[in-house]
Amino acid sequence: MKFMVILKGDDYCELGSLSGPILTEMARYNRALLKAGVLLGAEELHPSAHGARVERSHGQSIVVQGPFVEPGGLVAGFWILKVASLRDAVEWVKRCPLAKKTNARFVIRRLYDFGDFGAEHAMDLEDRIEPLIAA
Repeated sequence: MKFMVILKGDDYCELGSLSGPILTEMARYNRALLKAGVLLGAEELHPSAHGARVERSHGQSIVVQGPFVEPGGLVAGFWILKVASLRDAVEWVKRCPLAKKTNARFVIRRLYDFGDFGAEHAMDLEDRIEPLIAA
């Protein structure tokens, strides 16, 4: 099963990238995920001041430039893990150095697999995604 682990943003992520000893600890953690064969991808996001939000309402697009004021609602980064169960994903997150910070919050969500949509839809989805991957 694949899970996305979402690191929810807080003040530390809005100030910019983490620095010092925590970076070393995070690099060690990410290497452990790789060595265990569970890490499929991971990224840290720039502060919201460098982003925008597009909202659709009544057929109109509204673009809001960052920074955004709801740090607890922002995404600071993510990991994609391939593990046997939600319990395994939780155990890996509990090992994350940021989990030791009192203000670090993680959301773990299972990703859909083609098979989750049934055999007839799985082929249709593969046909649609193939050109996107090749691009």
